[in-house]
Amino acid sequence: MPVVEAIPGSGSTVPRRQLGRFLRQYRDAAGKTIKDAYEHIECSQQKIWRLEKGDPNVVVKSTEVKLLCDFYGVPDDVKEALVSLSKETKVKGWWHAYGDVIPEWFELYVGLEGAASRLRTYQATLIPGLLQAHAYIEKVMTSTWPKIPTGEIERRIQVRKERQGLLTRNFPPPPQLDVILAEAAVRARVDVAGAMQQQLWHLLKASEELPHVKVRVLPSMGPCSAASAGNFTILTFPANDRANTEPPTVYSENVTGALYLDHPREIIIYEQVWADLENLALDERDSKEMITALLKDLGDTSS
Repeated sequence: MPVVEAIPGSGSTVPRRQLGRFLRQYRDAAGKTIKDAYEHIECSQQKIWRLEKGDPNVVVKSTEVKLLCDFYGVPDDVKEALVSLSKETKVKGWWHAYGDVIPEWFELYVGLEGAASRLRTYQATLIPGLLQAHAYIEKVMTSTWPKIPTGEIERRIQVRKERQGLLTRNFPPPPQLDVILAEAAVRARVDVAGAMQQQLWHLLKASEELPHVKVRVLPSMGPCSAASAGNFTILTFPANDRANTEPPTVYSENVTGALYLDHPREIIIYEQVWADLENLALDERDSKEMITALLKDLGDTSS
Protein backbone atom coordinates (compact mmCIF):
# COMPACT_ATOMS: atom_id res chain seq x y z
CA MET A 1 0.00 0.00 0.00
CA PRO A 2 1.54 3.36 -0.99
CA VAL A 3 2.08 5.73 1.88
CA VAL A 4 3.58 9.14 1.30
CA GLU A 5 5.92 10.81 3.72
CA ALA A 6 5.87 14.51 2.94
CA ILE A 7 9.24 16.08 2.23
CA PRO A 8 9.37 19.62 3.63
CA GLY A 9 10.29 22.17 1.00
CA SER A 10 9.02 20.13 -1.93
CA GLY A 11 5.47 21.53 -1.97
CA SER A 12 3.17 19.24 -3.94
CA THR A 13 5.85 18.15 -6.42
CA VAL A 14 6.67 14.73 -4.98
CA PRO A 15 3.05 13.77 -4.09
CA ARG A 16 1.97 14.64 -7.64
CA ARG A 17 4.69 12.52 -9.20
CA GLN A 18 4.00 9.60 -6.87
CA LEU A 19 0.27 9.75 -7.51
CA GLY A 20 0.88 9.84 -11.25
CA ARG A 21 3.19 6.83 -11.10
CA PHE A 22 0.74 4.74 -9.08
CA LEU A 23 -2.19 5.61 -11.35
CA ARG A 24 -0.16 4.74 -14.43
CA GLN A 25 0.97 1.44 -12.90
CA TYR A 26 -2.59 0.42 -11.99
CA ARG A 27 -3.89 1.52 -15.39
CA ASP A 28 -1.29 -0.63 -17.12
CA ALA A 29 -2.03 -3.57 -14.81
CA ALA A 30 -5.73 -3.28 -15.65
CA GLY A 31 -4.99 -3.26 -19.38
CA LYS A 32 -6.58 0.15 -19.84
CA THR A 33 -5.43 2.82 -22.28
CA ILE A 34 -5.25 6.57 -21.69
CA LYS A 35 -8.24 6.83 -24.03
CA ASP A 36 -10.20 4.41 -21.83
CA ALA A 37 -9.34 6.51 -18.78
CA TYR A 38 -10.28 9.93 -20.10
CA GLU A 39 -13.51 8.62 -21.62
CA HIS A 40 -14.44 7.01 -18.30
CA ILE A 41 -14.10 10.17 -16.22
CA GLU A 42 -15.09 12.47 -19.10
CA CYS A 43 -12.01 14.64 -19.21
CA SER A 44 -9.40 15.38 -21.86
CA GLN A 45 -6.68 12.98 -22.99
CA GLN A 46 -4.15 15.67 -22.10
CA LYS A 47 -5.32 15.73 -18.49
CA ILE A 48 -4.76 12.00 -17.97
CA TRP A 49 -1.32 12.28 -19.55
CA ARG A 50 -0.40 15.29 -17.38
CA LEU A 51 -1.83 13.64 -14.27
CA GLU A 52 0.30 10.55 -14.79
CA LYS A 53 3.37 12.69 -15.45
CA GLY A 54 2.90 14.59 -12.18
CA ASP A 55 2.46 17.92 -13.96
CA PRO A 56 2.66 20.65 -11.28
CA ASN A 57 -0.08 22.68 -12.97
CA VAL A 58 -2.78 20.06 -13.57
CA VAL A 59 -5.81 20.25 -11.26
CA VAL A 60 -6.10 17.01 -9.29
CA LYS A 61 -9.62 16.18 -8.10
CA SER A 62 -10.16 13.51 -5.45
CA THR A 63 -13.42 12.50 -7.14
CA GLU A 64 -11.57 11.78 -10.38
CA VAL A 65 -8.91 9.79 -8.54
CA LYS A 66 -11.67 7.68 -6.93
CA LEU A 67 -13.29 7.05 -10.32
CA LEU A 68 -9.99 6.02 -11.86
CA CYS A 69 -9.18 3.72 -8.95
CA ASP A 70 -12.56 1.99 -9.28
CA PHE A 71 -12.10 1.73 -13.05
CA TYR A 72 -8.66 0.13 -12.62
CA GLY A 73 -9.81 -2.23 -9.86
CA VAL A 74 -7.51 -0.72 -7.25
CA PRO A 75 -7.89 -2.38 -3.81
CA ASP A 76 -9.84 -0.29 -1.30
CA ASP A 77 -6.90 0.31 1.04
CA VAL A 78 -4.72 1.50 -1.83
CA LYS A 79 -7.54 3.64 -3.20
CA GLU A 80 -7.85 5.33 0.18
CA ALA A 81 -4.12 6.06 0.18
CA LEU A 82 -4.22 7.48 -3.35
CA VAL A 83 -7.16 9.72 -2.51
CA SER A 84 -5.21 11.01 0.50
CA LEU A 85 -2.27 11.53 -1.82
CA SER A 86 -4.45 13.59 -4.16
CA LYS A 87 -5.17 15.95 -1.27
CA GLU A 88 -1.43 16.46 -0.76
CA THR A 89 -1.28 17.95 -4.27
CA LYS A 90 -3.01 21.07 -2.92
CA VAL A 91 0.06 22.04 -0.89
CA LYS A 92 1.79 25.13 -2.29
CA GLY A 93 5.56 25.52 -2.33
CA TRP A 94 7.24 28.88 -1.63
CA TRP A 95 7.88 29.32 -5.36
CA HIS A 96 4.19 29.65 -6.16
CA ALA A 97 4.43 33.23 -4.88
CA TYR A 98 6.81 33.89 -7.78
CA GLY A 99 4.61 32.42 -10.49
CA ASP A 100 4.98 35.60 -12.53
CA VAL A 101 8.74 35.08 -12.98
CA ILE A 102 9.15 31.28 -12.84
CA PRO A 103 8.35 29.43 -16.08
CA GLU A 104 5.99 26.47 -15.71
CA TRP A 105 8.68 24.06 -16.93
CA PHE A 106 11.01 25.21 -14.12
CA GLU A 107 8.47 24.88 -11.29
CA LEU A 108 8.88 21.11 -11.34
CA TYR A 109 12.64 21.40 -10.97
CA VAL A 110 12.42 23.78 -8.01
CA GLY A 111 10.13 21.33 -6.21
CA LEU A 112 12.36 18.35 -6.98
CA GLU A 113 15.47 20.29 -5.97
CA GLY A 114 13.94 20.98 -2.58
CA ALA A 115 13.10 17.30 -2.09
CA ALA A 116 16.43 15.84 -3.24
CA SER A 117 18.95 14.32 -0.87
CA ARG A 118 21.75 14.67 -3.41
CA LEU A 119 22.38 16.91 -6.42
CA ARG A 120 25.16 16.21 -8.90
CA THR A 121 25.59 18.90 -11.50
CA TYR A 122 27.95 19.48 -14.41
CA GLN A 123 28.15 22.98 -15.87
CA ALA A 124 30.21 23.90 -18.91
CA THR A 125 29.95 27.69 -19.01
CA LEU A 126 28.18 29.07 -15.92
CA ILE A 127 28.41 28.63 -12.17
CA PRO A 128 25.31 26.68 -11.04
CA GLY A 129 22.52 28.80 -9.56
CA LEU A 130 22.86 27.35 -6.05
CA LEU A 131 26.43 28.64 -5.84
CA GLN A 132 26.13 31.98 -7.62
CA ALA A 133 27.19 35.14 -5.78
CA HIS A 134 24.96 38.22 -5.91
CA ALA A 135 26.86 40.29 -8.48
CA TYR A 136 27.24 37.23 -10.71
CA ILE A 137 23.49 36.52 -10.48
CA GLU A 138 22.70 40.10 -11.48
CA LYS A 139 24.97 39.90 -14.51
CA VAL A 140 23.56 36.54 -15.64
CA MET A 141 20.00 37.81 -15.25
CA THR A 142 20.50 41.10 -17.08
CA SER A 143 22.43 39.39 -19.88
CA THR A 144 19.77 36.70 -20.31
CA TRP A 145 16.82 39.10 -20.15
CA PRO A 146 18.18 42.54 -21.19
CA LYS A 147 14.73 44.04 -21.84
CA ILE A 148 13.03 42.92 -18.64
CA PRO A 149 12.18 45.69 -16.12
CA THR A 150 14.42 46.08 -13.09
CA GLY A 151 11.62 45.05 -10.72
CA GLU A 152 11.18 41.72 -12.46
CA ILE A 153 14.92 41.10 -12.48
CA GLU A 154 14.95 41.68 -8.73
CA ARG A 155 12.19 39.10 -8.25
CA ARG A 156 14.11 36.58 -10.35
CA ILE A 157 17.18 37.22 -8.20
CA GLN A 158 15.08 36.67 -5.08
CA VAL A 159 13.93 33.29 -6.44
CA ARG A 160 17.55 32.24 -6.86
CA LYS A 161 18.36 33.40 -3.34
CA GLU A 162 15.39 31.41 -1.99
CA ARG A 163 16.64 28.32 -3.81
CA GLN A 164 20.11 28.76 -2.31
CA GLY A 165 18.57 28.60 1.15
CA LEU A 166 18.30 24.82 0.91
CA LEU A 167 22.09 24.56 1.32
CA THR A 168 21.92 26.03 4.83
CA ARG A 169 18.55 24.73 6.02
CA ASN A 170 18.26 22.75 9.24
CA PHE A 171 15.30 20.51 8.43
CA PRO A 172 15.29 18.44 6.43
CA PRO A 173 19.08 18.19 6.24
CA PRO A 174 20.55 20.03 3.24
CA PRO A 175 21.26 17.91 0.17
CA GLN A 176 24.73 16.76 -0.79
CA LEU A 177 25.79 19.04 -3.64
CA ASP A 178 28.51 17.73 -5.94
CA VAL A 179 29.55 20.19 -8.64
CA ILE A 180 31.89 19.68 -11.57
CA LEU A 181 32.69 22.88 -13.47
CA ALA A 182 34.40 23.07 -16.82
CA GLU A 183 37.51 25.21 -16.54
CA ALA A 184 35.88 27.72 -18.89
CA ALA A 185 33.22 28.42 -16.25
CA VAL A 186 35.74 29.52 -13.62
CA ARG A 187 37.93 31.38 -16.13
CA ALA A 188 35.03 33.38 -17.54
CA ARG A 189 35.26 37.15 -17.40
CA VAL A 190 32.30 39.17 -16.18
CA ASP A 191 32.23 42.82 -17.23
CA VAL A 192 31.12 44.02 -13.81
CA ALA A 193 33.88 45.26 -11.51
CA GLY A 194 34.74 42.65 -8.89
CA ALA A 195 31.94 40.26 -9.90
CA MET A 196 34.12 37.31 -10.88
CA GLN A 197 36.42 37.79 -7.90
CA GLN A 198 33.39 37.72 -5.62
CA GLN A 199 32.12 34.61 -7.40
CA LEU A 200 35.36 32.65 -7.11
CA TRP A 201 35.69 33.60 -3.46
CA HIS A 202 32.09 32.49 -2.92
CA LEU A 203 32.88 29.08 -4.46
CA LEU A 204 35.86 28.62 -2.15
CA LYS A 205 33.88 29.72 0.90
CA ALA A 206 31.00 27.35 0.16
CA SER A 207 33.26 24.35 -0.41
CA GLU A 208 35.24 25.09 2.76
CA GLU A 209 32.41 25.98 5.15
CA LEU A 210 29.67 23.60 3.96
CA PRO A 211 30.74 19.95 4.34
CA HIS A 212 27.95 18.80 2.01
CA VAL A 213 29.22 20.96 -0.88
CA LYS A 214 32.00 19.69 -3.14
CA VAL A 215 33.36 21.69 -6.07
CA ARG A 216 35.70 20.22 -8.68
CA VAL A 217 37.08 21.62 -11.93
CA LEU A 218 37.33 19.79 -15.25
CA PRO A 219 40.59 20.91 -16.94
CA SER A 220 40.20 22.25 -20.44
CA MET A 221 43.24 20.35 -21.73
CA GLY A 222 41.90 16.90 -20.84
CA PRO A 223 39.67 14.53 -22.86
CA CYS A 224 36.26 16.07 -23.45
CA SER A 225 34.06 13.15 -24.56
CA ALA A 226 32.13 13.03 -21.27
CA ALA A 227 31.59 16.79 -21.29
CA SER A 228 29.86 16.55 -24.67
CA ALA A 229 26.69 15.53 -22.82
CA GLY A 230 26.14 19.21 -22.02
CA ASN A 231 24.94 20.74 -18.76
CA PHE A 232 22.90 18.41 -16.55
CA THR A 233 21.92 17.69 -12.96
CA ILE A 234 21.22 14.26 -11.47
CA LEU A 235 18.78 14.45 -8.56
CA THR A 236 18.60 11.61 -6.03
CA PHE A 237 15.90 11.39 -3.37
CA PRO A 238 15.64 10.04 0.19
CA ALA A 239 15.21 6.27 0.40
CA ASN A 240 11.81 5.04 1.53
CA ASP A 241 11.21 1.45 2.62
CA ARG A 242 7.60 1.56 1.46
CA ALA A 243 8.53 1.05 -2.21
CA ASN A 244 7.53 4.57 -3.20
CA THR A 245 10.93 6.24 -3.24
CA GLU A 246 11.09 8.98 -5.83
CA PRO A 247 13.28 7.67 -8.68
CA PRO A 248 16.46 9.51 -9.69
CA THR A 249 15.82 12.23 -12.24
CA VAL A 250 18.12 13.93 -14.74
CA TYR A 251 17.41 17.59 -15.45
CA SER A 252 18.82 19.25 -18.56
CA GLU A 253 17.90 22.84 -19.38
CA ASN A 254 17.94 24.57 -22.76
CA VAL A 255 16.89 27.93 -24.18
CA THR A 256 13.20 27.09 -24.55
CA GLY A 257 12.58 24.67 -21.70
CA ALA A 258 13.98 21.58 -20.02
CA LEU A 259 14.15 17.81 -20.19
CA TYR A 260 13.26 15.62 -17.21
CA LEU A 261 14.56 12.08 -17.65
CA ASP A 262 13.79 9.26 -15.21
CA HIS A 263 13.76 6.09 -17.31
CA PRO A 264 16.25 3.57 -15.83
CA ARG A 265 18.19 3.32 -19.11
CA GLU A 266 18.55 7.11 -19.25
CA ILE A 267 19.72 7.26 -15.64
CA ILE A 268 22.36 4.58 -16.30
CA ILE A 269 23.75 6.59 -19.22
CA TYR A 270 24.04 9.79 -17.18
CA GLU A 271 25.49 7.91 -14.20
CA GLN A 272 28.26 6.71 -16.52
CA VAL A 273 28.79 10.22 -17.89
CA TRP A 274 29.08 11.50 -14.33
CA ALA A 275 31.56 8.75 -13.45
CA ASP A 276 33.65 9.71 -16.49
CA LEU A 277 33.58 13.38 -15.48
CA GLU A 278 34.69 12.47 -11.95
CA ASN A 279 37.62 10.52 -13.36
CA LEU A 280 38.67 13.47 -15.53
CA ALA A 281 38.13 16.31 -13.04
CA LEU A 282 40.73 17.63 -10.63
CA ASP A 283 40.27 16.49 -7.05
CA GLU A 284 38.86 18.94 -4.51
CA ARG A 285 42.26 20.13 -3.29
CA ASP A 286 43.67 20.78 -6.76
CA SER A 287 40.41 22.44 -7.78
CA LYS A 288 40.65 24.82 -4.81
CA GLU A 289 44.25 25.59 -5.74
CA MET A 290 43.23 26.43 -9.31
CA ILE A 291 40.37 28.67 -8.16
CA THR A 292 42.63 30.36 -5.60
CA ALA A 293 45.25 31.03 -8.29
CA LEU A 294 42.62 32.49 -10.61
CA LEU A 295 41.36 34.67 -7.78
CA LYS A 296 44.86 36.02 -7.15
CA ASP A 297 45.31 36.75 -10.85
CA LEU A 298 42.11 38.78 -10.83
CA GLY A 299 42.90 40.50 -7.56
CA ASP A 300 41.18 39.09 -4.48
CA THR A 301 38.53 41.61 -3.38
CA SER A 302 37.02 39.42 -0.66
CA SER A 303 38.55 41.52 2.08
